[in-house]
Amino acid sequence: MSKENWGNEEEPEIVSKTMIKREMHALQEIGETLVGLSPKDLKKIPIDNQELVDTISLARNVNAHGGKKRLLQYIGKLMRKIDSEPIIRALRDLQDGQKEATQHFHQLEHLRDNVVAEGPKGIERIIELYPYADRQHLRQLVLQAKREEKQQKPPAASRKIFKYIRELDEQA
Repeated sequence: MSKENWGNEEEPEIVSKTMIKREMHALQEIGETLVGLSPKDLKKIPIDNQELVDTISLARNVNAHGGKKRLLQYIGKLMRKIDSEPIIRALRDLQDGQKEATQHFHQLEHLRDNVVAEGPKGIERIIELYPYADRQHLRQLVLQAKREEKQQKPPAASRKIFKYIRELDEQA
């Protein structure tokens, strides 16, 4: 070996036992997340391995702690044999979509609270956002919500306002 090529050799990547264990545990946690998904959400995840799909279904029905733990370890083992990157990406997208839906839900709640608090100004804001909204219906609901608030009754009208705003939003 000449001196010029001495430092240019590619050294094999050293993988420690700790790194392997971390990867195993990470894949096992992903498997646990997959087991916790609803059947509808699980269908959105691109899993090509039928044995993995069957094991996930089986793990949902097992309640014994030891049995479930062994199945989760087996799911982790199966995931090491396949390309898990598409599954991880799909899970991330699913979680991001759920976060967006939650944020949107909170925005609609905030809009409802503003309508009740501001009265006519709030109704005008709703009309600006949703021009096809029924102004009269909204006004009646807001007046009813304020009456309920004053009489310390359950907020049935506020719930109706939220439901109406959500319907308007879905139509938009």
